[in-house]
Amino acid sequence: MKIEQMQFSKKNQWELIRSEEPVSNANLILVFGERMLLEKPEWFNSLREKYPKASIVTTSTSGEIVQTQVYNDTISATVIEFEKVGLFCKKISISEVTDSFEAGKKLIQDMPKDNLKHILVFSDGHSVNGTYLVRGIDTGLPKDVTLTGGLAGDAARFEKTLVGLNEMPSPGTIVMIGLYGNSIKVGLGCQGGWDSFGPIREITKSIDNELFELDHQSALELYKKYLGSQAEQLPGSALLFPLAIKENKDGQAIMRTILSINEEKQSMIFAGNMPEGASAQLMKANFDRLIDGAGVAAEQSLISLKDSKPDLAILISCVGRKLILNQRTDEEVEAVAESLGGNPYMTGFYSYGEIAPFFDEVKCELHNQTMTITTISEID
Repeated sequence: MKIEQMQFSKKNQWELIRSEEPVSNANLILVFGERMLLEKPEWFNSLREKYPKASIVTTSTSGEIVQTQVYNDTISATVIEFEKVGLFCKKISISEVTDSFEAGKKLIQDMPKDNLKHILVFSDGHSVNGTYLVRGIDTGLPKDVTLTGGLAGDAARFEKTLVGLNEMPSPGTIVMIGLYGNSIKVGLGCQGGWDSFGPIREITKSIDNELFELDHQSALELYKKYLGSQAEQLPGSALLFPLAIKENKDGQAIMRTILSINEEKQSMIFAGNMPEGASAQLMKANFDRLIDGAGVAAEQSLISLKDSKPDLAILISCVGRKLILNQRTDEEVEAVAESLGGNPYMTGFYSYGEIAPFFDEVKCELHNQTMTITTISEID
């Protein structure tokens, strides 16, 4: 595998950041960038001219990760030349199907399955229900195929997000990338690092990802009570206090964060489903645990690689973690680099939702407030 990393500069041109050897036959380019910058065509036109045969997959972000640095208001490109790994890319618009479940189902149906090893999925993070998207994909996902990815971001604005395949990115788009063959090894890691506070409550009224009541009380009013003066900054301030939900007492807790609120309906829209009957508990930040959790996720991602060293690590972390860590955001990326060792290429972004299985499980989930890591190695 050959890799180059570039950033689109204020001079409206791509500038090389890292390259051990030139990439002459790129077949995949992962572009992560600030939404407003991605709406300008100059970056895409110049990238397409330079790499005419590559599949260009674009995702808007709430911050871009390049090596051990976290950037805002940039566009980064990781240019990849797989030498032995097969590649297949597919996109769909949420407007083409009835809902997010059908979008996931259609994407996986259209994906060739022979010798498929891993799927990356990048989705609109504003108009797509990530829970149903993952469930739709799961209907046709072969049992030995792993799935990771994330929901696009839009800083902390929550206005719209963009995803694209081989064209300018647009709202409502979902892109799936299939990786094929025995020459690829993939490792997965997923960790949080939040502390719980307040009582455990029951979700007593919800519709899909819209939450109305906890313990038969207005969930929005309860949230405002705990936020205090920060309630005026909703929905952005809710990222600092996610909810951990469990559908059964023995299950893993899944983190959920707010995308928007509806004062008239007294409801909150979350990035994933909030099932009635599930328990919910507020969480708060523990800086050291958040950073340590990122390092643990990296360690997890190395286990299935065994003796292979990762060529590439794709980091997808939550915008809520970024807002909490603030000036210490680089530290969670540095913790990943330290755990990975060997100086692999690192790319990624801050998202509105992370898609990965729990470390000790096969089933994939939509997460919020986690650091998820996908390590990729191309072997002989």
